Amino acid sequence: MFERLYKQGAALDRHSRAPFTDERQRYLAHCAQQGYSHGALCEIAIVLLWVAREFSAYPELKATSLQIQVAAARWTRHQQRCHRVRNSKVTRSLFSKIATRWLQFLGNLAEPIREPPPFTALVDDFAVWMKYERGLSPVTIQNRRWYLDKFLRWYVAMYRPISEVQITDIDAFLAEYGKRTSRITTATSAAALKAFFKYAGIRGWCPCSIAEAIQSPRVFAQENVPSGPAWQDVRRLLASMDTDDSFDIRDRAIAMLFAIYGLRSSEVSQLKLEDIDWEHDQISVWRPKQRRRQTYPLIALVGNAVGRYLQEVRPPCSWREIFLTIKAPLRPTSHLNNVISQRMLALGICTRHRGPHALRHACAAHLIAQGFTLKEIGDHLGHRSSSSTEIYAKVDLPSLRKVAEFDLGGLS
Repeated sequence: MFERLYKQGAALDRHSRAPFTDERQRYLAHCAQQGYSHGALCEIAIVLLWVAREFSAYPELKATSLQIQVAAARWTRHQQRCHRVRNSKVTRSLFSKIATRWLQFLGNLAEPIREPPPFTALVDDFAVWMKYERGLSPVTIQNRRWYLDKFLRWYVAMYRPISEVQITDIDAFLAEYGKRTSRITTATSAAALKAFFKYAGIRGWCPCSIAEAIQSPRVFAQENVPSGPAWQDVRRLLASMDTDDSFDIRDRAIAMLFAIYGLRSSEVSQLKLEDIDWEHDQISVWRPKQRRRQTYPLIALVGNAVGRYLQEVRPPCSWREIFLTIKAPLRPTSHLNNVISQRMLALGICTRHRGPHALRHACAAHLIAQGFTLKEIGDHLGHRSSSSTEIYAKVDLPSLRKVAEFDLGGLS
C-alpha cells in the first residue's frame, strides 16, 4: 500500500520501518476501498505513522479512549515545538479521530465496561411481547423503548425496585419532562409508559392500577394544521440546487422524492438500486407503517434527477442504497433532515417546520389545491387511515372561503 502512496525512497522507507507496518497498510487499503482520495490517504498515513510510534510501547496495540487523548496531546505539543501546527485543537482532534478509527478497525480499542440501562431485562421482555404478541413494527418498539429509557434512568435515582413504583413518580416525571418538550411529545411518552405498566401489571411486576392512573396532557384530534412551505417556495428550493455541484445534484434528487412523492425521510434513505425499474419507469417504496411496498410511476423529472446523480456523482461501490455520502468514508446518507432544513434556512423560506416532513406537507397541500380527493391524497402519501389525511382539508383555505361565501338564498 505504501508503494501506491509514495514514490520517493526516503518516505517509503520511513513508513515501512515504523511499528505496526502490516496493521497500518491493512487500514489504508480499507480506506482506499471506502473512496478516500490520494491526498486523504497520504494524510491518514502520516498521522498513522505518529500513532504507531506513540503506541509502540503497547506490543498488543490496545488502548483506551483516554490513552488516545493523552497521546494526541503529547503529539500536538511535539508538533508545536517543531512549528508545524496552526490550530492545536484541530491537530489533536485529527490524531484522536484517526487513532480511534484505526484501533476500532483492528478490534483493539479497549473501552471501559458500561453499565447496562436500568431494568434492561424487563424492557427486553416487554419488547418481545410487543413484537410477537402485538405485532408492532420495529420503529414503534424502538420509540417506546426510547421513552421508557428516559423514565427508567430518572426512576433509578429513587433506589427503589419497579414493584414499588407509585403514580406520583410517573406524574413527577411527566411534569418535569413536559417542561422541556411539547405537549404532544409528553403525551406520547405517557402512552409508552401506560403500555409498559399495563404489561408490567399483567406480569405481576407492579400493581395493575398504575397503568390505569397514568394521565397525559390532552391532545385534541387534528388540533394542528400541517405546516409546510408554499409550493412556489418548493420550486425555489429545487431551482437553487439545479447546478453542477455534486452535493446539489444529490440533494435535488432527494428533495424531489420528498416534494413530489411525499415520501418520509426513512423511506428515501432506505431506497435501493433495485427499487427503481428503469425499463418500466417505476419506483418501489417500502412503507414501514403499512408494512408493504408501494409502486409509483417514475416521473421523468424525478427519473432524470436520480439518473444524473447515479451517473455523475455516485461512485461504484458495494452499497445498495441509492443515496450515499459525498465525502469518504462512503456510507448511506442518514441525516436527511439537515440536507433539507439547512437549504430552506439559507433561502429564507419561512415555515414553522423545516425538513423532509415539511416537504411532505407541501406535497399534500399542493395536491389539495389541484383538486385531488382526500382518498387519492391518502393513497399517494401511504396513509393507513383516512383520518390521517383529513387534517389536510384544513389547509384548503380557498375551498373553505367558497363555502363561507355560498349564498343560501337569503337564509339567516
